[in-house]
Amino acid sequence: LAASVAPTLAFVAGHRMAKAALEAAVLDAELRAQGRSMGELFGATRDWVDCGVSVGIAPTLEELLDEVTGYVEEGYRRIKLKIKPGWDLVPVGAVRELLGPAGLLQVDANTAYTADDIPLLAELDAFGLLLIEQPFAEEDLATHVRLAEACETPVCLDESILDVTTAVDAIDRGATSVVNIKPGRMGGYLEALRVHDACRALDVPVWCGGMLETGVGRAANVALAALPGFTLPGDTSASARYFAEDVTEPFVLGDPAGEHRGQLRVPDATGTGVTLREELVRGWATRPPVVLTAG
Repeated sequence: LAASVAPTLAFVAGHRMAKAALEAAVLDAELRAQGRSMGELFGATRDWVDCGVSVGIAPTLEELLDEVTGYVEEGYRRIKLKIKPGWDLVPVGAVRELLGPAGLLQVDANTAYTADDIPLLAELDAFGLLLIEQPFAEEDLATHVRLAEACETPVCLDESILDVTTAVDAIDRGATSVVNIKPGRMGGYLEALRVHDACRALDVPVWCGGMLETGVGRAANVALAALPGFTLPGDTSASARYFAEDVTEPFVLGDPAGEHRGQLRVPDATGTGVTLREELVRGWATRPPVVLTAG
């Protein structure tokens, strides 16, 4: 059973993403045998989830604004900008002006800053951001606490949160007031559920991070993002954001002019709710499979 995967692999240090992949596969098989969906098991409370998109460091400000404009036209409900020293206040200000005061905007620093940058990061308060994500090194909770005390923008942790223990510890220390939940980083969906439940009990909002998943992982992430504690749009972009062809039927945003603009539908079929497009996988294979037989 899927619940036995993490305990069985506990003797292996690290390798959380490999463990998460194995647990997800076992969970998918288990739920298909039971005739249940991941959304049902997880406790999904919505049929559609709000989607955001992550925007990387652009070569120029003009190119950044063009890219963001395209995502807004597609209907994405939240923009996340990657920032780094030298690429922060100006691009964030430009995108805020583009989106207007009501547009949902947040930034992700991917540990690019140090304690010396706290005054600069506090200047981001002027832009009405949802949050600033992981500005300092994973292990450096103390500096995240200092930033949280120095600014009004909520501090969100990503890479620092490995499981429910680290999540609760970071919240208790005041290092974070929002948590990015990535099942791969946490070693699996079952641990991600525990983090969600703990954060909800502490009244800490969570959102679902993305890691370039194919349709298989995206389906599970969308089901996870339908839980009640996920009150912020996640990085659950449509398949076309990264892939010309997805290994499942593509995830497509709701009609930009319709009721579900900027949303993805939660799969309700058994398991992940999606089916692998085996012909594509065969076509992409670099060589045919080798089948070993006894004798």
